[in-house]
Amino acid sequence: MLYWLATAVLSASGTTSTSPPIAKTQPKPDTVHGEERIDNYFWLREKSNPEVIEYLEAENRYTEAVMQHTEDFQKQLYQELLGRIQETDLSVPEKMGDYYYYTRTEEGKQYPIYCRKKGSLEAEEEILLDQNILAQGHDYLEMGIYKISPNHQLLAYSTDTTGGESYTLYIKDLNTGQLLSDQIPNTYYSVEWANDNQTLLYTTLDAAKRPHKLHRHQLGSDPAADVLIYHETDESFFLDVSKTRSKAYLLMELENINTSEVHYLEADQPTGDFKVISPRQSELEYSVEHHSDQFLIVTNVDAVTFKLMRAPINNPSRENWEEVIPHRESVKLDSISAFQNHLVISEREGGLRKIRIRNLATSQEHTVDFPEPVYTVHQGRNPEFNTATLRFNYGSLVTPMSVFDYEMDERTRELKKQDEVLGGYDPSLYKSERIFAEAADGTPIPISVVYKKGLVKDGKNPLLLYGYGSYGINSDPYFSSNRLSLLDRGFGYAIAHIRGGEEMGRMWYEHGKLLHKRNTFTDFIACAEHLIGENYTASNKLIIQGGSAGGLLMGAVTNMRPELFEIVIAKVPFVDVVNTMLDASIPLTVIEYDEWGNPNEKEYYDYIKSYSPYDNVEAKEYPHILVTAGLNDPRVHYWEPAKWTAKLRALKTGDNRLLLRTEMGAGHAGPSGRYDYLKEIAFEYAFIFDLLGIDK
Repeated sequence: MLYWLATAVLSASGTTSTSPPIAKTQPKPDTVHGEERIDNYFWLREKSNPEVIEYLEAENRYTEAVMQHTEDFQKQLYQELLGRIQETDLSVPEKMGDYYYYTRTEEGKQYPIYCRKKGSLEAEEEILLDQNILAQGHDYLEMGIYKISPNHQLLAYSTDTTGGESYTLYIKDLNTGQLLSDQIPNTYYSVEWANDNQTLLYTTLDAAKRPHKLHRHQLGSDPAADVLIYHETDESFFLDVSKTRSKAYLLMELENINTSEVHYLEADQPTGDFKVISPRQSELEYSVEHHSDQFLIVTNVDAVTFKLMRAPINNPSRENWEEVIPHRESVKLDSISAFQNHLVISEREGGLRKIRIRNLATSQEHTVDFPEPVYTVHQGRNPEFNTATLRFNYGSLVTPMSVFDYEMDERTRELKKQDEVLGGYDPSLYKSERIFAEAADGTPIPISVVYKKGLVKDGKNPLLLYGYGSYGINSDPYFSSNRLSLLDRGFGYAIAHIRGGEEMGRMWYEHGKLLHKRNTFTDFIACAEHLIGENYTASNKLIIQGGSAGGLLMGAVTNMRPELFEIVIAKVPFVDVVNTMLDASIPLTVIEYDEWGNPNEKEYYDYIKSYSPYDNVEAKEYPHILVTAGLNDPRVHYWEPAKWTAKLRALKTGDNRLLLRTEMGAGHAGPSGRYDYLKEIAFEYAFIFDLLGIDK
């Protein structure tokens, strides 16, 4: 046997033995840069080994046993969370051609139903796809793509039933309701229709789950005979296909973390050859949109925070790029959307998203105003090109997500829908703030905070601090009705906008990656210390949470300052950084070199090793920790949280709780159904409340 288990067992009398599973060590030696490395839990990577599955299931049984006394509270919390959402609901219809497309949900059903109406919103409903029916017989079902053909007669959609993010592509005839024989496995999120309604372009995955090939499929033909358009052999690059908003061009986009290359092809001529706009050049990034006789190009060429260029379609090579919006040091240009008569510019300034509108006929510009000091906003899909109406979604820590239609010429907006929070939610009872902590190097770090008015800042309040801080991904302040279960019990909730994201501009990201990665962790610690110093909370009331790369954050700061936190929630945490980044056979590893560094180079090896959570577990007292994993997770493999938990069990001192909960039929995002998701939240809240002595 590779391990012995003192598992938790529920006896006939209902009493619980809560001895944790202990994974036996099986040392696997290795030598890296002349240094001997021993991995005692490498064997947990053997997914096909029944003993590995038995170990994970034993951990699940232990977690269930430890939490058994909270089951009634979990059910109460689940009903509380459920009671705030409109179970039978309807999205705001989206006009495409003569049709209005929308989704709706029905009480008691896990998944959305995809529908449309022709001509007007009063027309008869046509159900295009019921995800609840697709999910029958499956514990998990995730939609990949959902693309209507240009003539609105066909639907391309894809599904994943394991959580492994490998999707099977289907084509449905919307006139007959029947599936075509064309079924294509191993596709990714990227599929596009050509304008002839008969040609599909799609990407497939290599063994490392990287979209690396672009294919062309003709409806009715054998997918095995599909034409291979392009094969990206550089293991650090992802391949994607999209269509410009004008519907005139198909774009083949190749990118890694800091370099991009875009090829274009007329969408009316899908059997033609793609042409490159600008060949890849290391650390040169650009994205492409089309309008009239030119391409619009957002790029970082001599522009750390990006700028907008234009180029003629007949010769868009880089020497023909002309500046449209110059580089601005304090404003990050995120993206642009071209409409027939308007250009919508998405920017970020002072840590907040902004939308700027340019009238292409008059060149006049204006910025859309938003009423709150801390908020988030993002554009909807806006599938119509020839329209003066922009749809965007707005929300904040206290304002539920709201859908607006904004008239770009009149500069007026209409609220189409605000997510309803049942049970009498009153936003005026809550307060949000933006405060700043001082990092170790003196940099001000923004923190978004929300709490119920009347909360006294006396250091006695529990607070949940969330963080991510990687890949330039921003942790914007959004509304969650689930969070009310914290706020109404006297909690504060805070988001640490640490370096590694791009909240404060491109350099915010650059100073939180590679050989600057430790800034991410010390920034988070500074935020925690500031919240304690300002009496929002105290160490024995402070809960921290993060997932994936945010789980790396949880592991790193817990190793560095375990006494600073009371409870840690680490969801699918990327914690075995050195071993993963040394193994090029693992999905995403090579792609990630530009984020973390290549440990085959000693400088990066030493630096990554200095913070990798698994490598820095020590014999000391740790906070209470809840760890989650997904058995089929292709992004952070289940063995990372499993190995980390095993090592913590072996070395940690004290009696603080350590639980591992593995979803045995899901992937990175956890359960796919909306009710299952709420049960997961209820479980996490019960874990927190139980440890803090909150029983109702």
